[in-house]
Amino acid sequence: MGFKMRTLLASLALISVIQISALAEERPPNFVIIFIDDMGYGDIGPFGSKKNATPHLDRMAEEGLKLTSFYVASPVCTPSRAALMTGCYPQRVGLNRGPGHIVLFPGDASGLNPSEITMAEILKEKGYATGCFGKWHLGDQPGFLPTDNGFDTYYGIPYSNDMWPGLKRWPFPDLPVLEGSKVKYLVKDMDDQAELCKRFTEEAIKFITKNKDKPFLCYVPHAFVHWPRKATPKFMAQAANETEAQVEEVDWSAGQILQAIRDLKLDKHTMVIFTSDNGPAGGLSAGPLRGRKGSQFEGGHRVPTVAWWPGTIPAGSVCNEMATSMDLLPTFAKLAGTAAPTDRVIDGKDIWPLLSGQKGAKTPHDRFFYQQGGNLAAVRGGDWKLLTNGQLFNLKDDLPESKNIANQHPEKAAELKKMLDEFRKEVEKNKRPVGKVEKSRTLVPRPGVEGEEGYLPTLSIRKGKK
Repeated sequence: MGFKMRTLLASLALISVIQISALAEERPPNFVIIFIDDMGYGDIGPFGSKKNATPHLDRMAEEGLKLTSFYVASPVCTPSRAALMTGCYPQRVGLNRGPGHIVLFPGDASGLNPSEITMAEILKEKGYATGCFGKWHLGDQPGFLPTDNGFDTYYGIPYSNDMWPGLKRWPFPDLPVLEGSKVKYLVKDMDDQAELCKRFTEEAIKFITKNKDKPFLCYVPHAFVHWPRKATPKFMAQAANETEAQVEEVDWSAGQILQAIRDLKLDKHTMVIFTSDNGPAGGLSAGPLRGRKGSQFEGGHRVPTVAWWPGTIPAGSVCNEMATSMDLLPTFAKLAGTAAPTDRVIDGKDIWPLLSGQKGAKTPHDRFFYQQGGNLAAVRGGDWKLLTNGQLFNLKDDLPESKNIANQHPEKAAELKKMLDEFRKEVEKNKRPVGKVEKSRTLVPRPGVEGEEGYLPTLSIRKGKK
């Protein structure tokens, strides 16, 4: 081979390497959301817990960003998840509550409207692999499931883990674990419950590994730490009770996912968000905050949140600016090289300046609205918070919301009340219909009930229908 030919081949090889490097740089980032169920603001080490050992989350915070004023759009499961997936307040998409309860139940005819555009659908359009591993709770009927709403892969439970025959207040069917839209197996006892965190973690890591060479969205909405609680034997043996064991196992889960990302050399190209769907249920902690799951107070909506992306999100940083779970959709869309939908109202805002630690970055929100019982319950504007019952608090001076100062600041109360009134009118004008199906039925029958009667929607039986 002559000198010129060798030179030409070497030049072509160099051009190929440069092109591949350029493509690698242009590849949009991966996104992972670890969404815990019912974990409170004070339940992990980075947010002050001394009870629970959370070394992996401690490290995640040391290597990333702690968001101290991060909110979910509702203090209960279904509405909070609807807001995360759509970037909208839950009443805007008709899921501020279920048709017969504050959240959706097995066999309910309502769910996430297929006409809504989810985070997964936006990213899938940009070539992302999309996977969901855990609790969905946005409807269990055809059209409502993750695989109907942008997720290529689903492995998990369609609603809360307490919606099973073990909870005697309602006539629940068995609790199914789905793979795609098909029932994989049934959760029959507490040992099966204890395995859910481990199984969801393993499936998430399989998905990440399989899709390591393309951009991906991996959504891990754990069933832990929702009641009933039991962890795998290792964690049960080392913790004081089931609650602590579950907190420590979700810490392990986060650690496993982060380590898989490191081992696959994806850490410089992956943003991981760890947060919770609402405030703490029984046995868990809101830390310094008033209220808990279901409440319009800070403890119901303000959740422990850590963002991690080595080399991009500054290590050991803290953001005290207000941000919300609804902001993830437009932020991810921007980073993926696209945008949130423009044909409808989206409440979330781009918070990349906050996440990336840009100097002087401020919240894009001048107001945030709280819920209770599926209804508008409060508004925060700056440091001020007004409840619909007229109580006014200054969160900067009084984070525990212990001093009603409405009488001392009537002008501020009036300003915030105007925000509440404007929001009610605006949502009524721009709300969209909830998804609905005809002849809904549960995915699996009630134990011991034969024929179609075994598949009756849970709440239809509760209401006395036969």
